[in-house]
Amino acid sequence: MQLLYQLDYEPGQADLAKILEAFWQENKTPPKVMTFAEELVRGTLANLPHIDQMISQMAINWRIERMAVIDRSILRFAAYEILYRDDIPPKVSINEALEIAKKYSTPGSIGFINGILDKIAHQDNL
Repeated sequence: MQLLYQLDYEPGQADLAKILEAFWQENKTPPKVMTFAEELVRGTLANLPHIDQMISQMAINWRIERMAVIDRSILRFAAYEILYRDDIPPKVSINEALEIAKKYSTPGSIGFINGILDKIAHQDNL
């Protein structure tokens, strides 16, 4: 989530390799966690148009660019997991997103994030 948050502020200009290198230098992390996090970031970025389309469809009366950056970042990685990672149950992705939202976002965002992710998880045409 923190990497997606940072990349959201530098769209188009961001050098992912440099950002990842700097992030891992500042945040000592076990190799398995680093690998998983990088898979999530790269997968989310590779599928961003579809992910943003799904979030926009589910967020009635909300444009994705008007959402708080932190909420948008949480929604994006969790939507990526739900839509593209069969090895992660949607309930786990939603739960993790809500825990992160509780820590980094506002109380009002938790219900918003939960509602959108639940709608994405229950789409028939995934």
